[in-house]
Amino acid sequence: MRVCLRVEASEKVTVITDEVTLEIGAAIVHELEEVGCRYQTWVLEDLATRPLTDLPPAIVEDLESSQVSIFAVQGQANELKSRMQMTDVVNRRKIRHAHMVNVNKQIMLEGMRADFQRVDRLSVKVLEMVRQAKQVKAKTPAGTDLVADLNPNYRWVKTSGIITTAKWGNLPGGEVFTTPGEVNGTFVIDGVVGDYLCAKFGDLKAHPLTINIKANRLVAAHSANKELKNDFWAYTHTDENSNRVGEFAIGTNIELQDVIGQILQDEKYPGVHIAFGNPYGAHTGADWFSATHIDVVGRKFDIWVDGRQIMRHGQFLIEA
Repeated sequence: MRVCLRVEASEKVTVITDEVTLEIGAAIVHELEEVGCRYQTWVLEDLATRPLTDLPPAIVEDLESSQVSIFAVQGQANELKSRMQMTDVVNRRKIRHAHMVNVNKQIMLEGMRADFQRVDRLSVKVLEMVRQAKQVKAKTPAGTDLVADLNPNYRWVKTSGIITTAKWGNLPGGEVFTTPGEVNGTFVIDGVVGDYLCAKFGDLKAHPLTINIKANRLVAAHSANKELKNDFWAYTHTDENSNRVGEFAIGTNIELQDVIGQILQDEKYPGVHIAFGNPYGAHTGADWFSATHIDVVGRKFDIWVDGRQIMRHGQFLIEA
């Protein structure tokens, strides 16, 4: 409340949670009461049947009068549309919004205890480098060998945990991302896959998913876990751009020690992650759209920015 969102006593906050996440929702409300601000809380199951087909109108109306919002819920299949409806309001009204889909007690005790000022300092340094770059290369011992050619017309965005009106952010924070010009190569996903598939399959270290990308499109996927491969393939073929790389990101939360099987935290783990589908064009400047968005995370990256190595075996070579 005080570092990431900097809530002031004069402001109004919308808190959205669900039955599974009530303990964390109550902790958030306790801190808001300490700040002394006005707030309105919503429990999704009190308003609509899950999974949500649309964001409940009462929440939309409440957001219209808030300066800050917090979304701490467990995601369910096919609810991305309702979350996009929420972030449309957040973007339009420039609300300082903390997005905490699938937050749990472990994340609150690990990733959320990061020194976000330190994470932000590192993120700023990485951002300054990649904004000027033409190409990023990434490799891992598991077999990832990826090249991202960057589009100078697409903006890089920093979501380091310090949330401003310029861009809502996931918490825990710690990444810089853009929409790439073109990605090619192999990505061995020995971390996690995103959206609701993360809860289903968890940490993929024992049975990775290997994907091949050509001209920014997913062209092949292989895994010993056939159900994982089939579910991922179906998700990334929902619409015409679901198999297109919409996000290329570098995780910068240096407090994280390993992947834990939770995408909300794991995509901030130091290394490269990419996402297929929606490119967050309102922020990156990309002029295309997808109704889906799924992140993929690996482990122990080496990263080069225009030939300069900035990470070795998952450790940044840049001081925070």
